[in-house]
Amino acid sequence: MVTVEVDPVSVESRLASRQLACPVCPGVLRPWGWARPRRVHGVPAVVRPRRARCAGCAVTQVLLPVTMLARRAYGAATVMAALAARAAGRGHRSISAGIAVPVGTVRGWLRRMSSRLEPVRAVFLAVASAAGVDQPAPIGAGSRWADTIAALGAATAALRARFGPAGPVGVVTPAAVAAACSAGRLLSPGWPDGHAAGFATRVVPAA
Repeated sequence: MVTVEVDPVSVESRLASRQLACPVCPGVLRPWGWARPRRVHGVPAVVRPRRARCAGCAVTQVLLPVTMLARRAYGAATVMAALAARAAGRGHRSISAGIAVPVGTVRGWLRRMSSRLEPVRAVFLAVASAAGVDQPAPIGAGSRWADTIAALGAATAALRARFGPAGPVGVVTPAAVAAACSAGRLLSPGWPDGHAAGFATRVVPAA
């Protein structure tokens, strides 16, 4: 899984010019068909993600737009709205009513995230640091949830300062940053595993 920008024309251009690096080996990705079309709540149009295959290791990857998370029927912005509301102290029933998502779905998101708050916070802080922009460290917000969302805010601010409001994979929003940092795996089993943070924006260095 590799997260990419929303604009399919830009994705095709980068594939054609061999600018997308394989997340598994030093090879480059080439076009390899399409994933099945799908509707994602919160994403306006039917999505049909591009597939790519590495010219080196022959592993195939789905190129997932930063508006989506892997195997989720709701867009990244909707999921992040729920997580931010939890950090603000709201319960799952209140969040469910506020974003029009079933209670059980929201409860599942919150349970999954609550089991990984500290490592996810560490990923966001590492991204903020790697952006190479002098930004103040987020002040402790008083809870693990709030601290994690504050770290995401720091990463978002650092990337905006580095790349401007429209970064390498599109408009720099907290939801897009969370999706890109996790390669779409924000709520997937096994993440963070120390590898996914680099899967979103790697490009082949100029020769």
